[in-house]
Amino acid sequence: MTLRVPPRFALLLTACLVAQAGQGPQGKKEPQSAYEPRSGPGAGQKFLEKLAGDWNVVKTFYPRSGDPARSKGECRQTMMHGGRFLRSEFVFEQAGSKTTGLGIIGFEAESGKFTSVWTDARATRMSLRQSQEPFDGSEIVLYSRSLDAEGEGARRSRTATRLQDAGRRIVHRQYAVGPDGERLMMELLMTRKAESPAQSR
Repeated sequence: MTLRVPPRFALLLTACLVAQAGQGPQGKKEPQSAYEPRSGPGAGQKFLEKLAGDWNVVKTFYPRSGDPARSKGECRQTMMHGGRFLRSEFVFEQAGSKTTGLGIIGFEAESGKFTSVWTDARATRMSLRQSQEPFDGSEIVLYSRSLDAEGEGARRSRTATRLQDAGRRIVHRQYAVGPDGERLMMELLMTRKAESPAQSR
């Protein structure tokens, strides 16, 4: 049985299908896009994807005097918002008590720079950091930032994150920055667990 479609209806149906194909689910113009254009993942996100997974963590804090203090923990890192940001959830245990931390880092392809925010159960303060130079493809380097008009005062720091051992190890170091130069303040050594979401994808 052959279904006959009137020429006028067929032309109207074709026009509707073409218009719909051109728009798609996201085809409607968003008023917000005129002010905040959409942007997709770039080279920085490809690097962040390599950091996703489940990790064992050894944290070492280096005081100005005395012995370093070490604690062990775990971290789960996942990509979010369509692969645009990396979410890091930490749990540390020391002296029988647990503390948690949450970090989010993203990359802006236009500037080639990373921006991160950190919160933890030790304080009500939020830590904001950003790159000063475009991403070199191998290491994320961030400097502390402040939204306070008066700046950060003496609380300045630099962090460096590098992936090693074919993606099985992350070395993250935080340095205090002062008039006399830099001083290593904290180090995270992260070892990928045998089974992790990043490996199973």
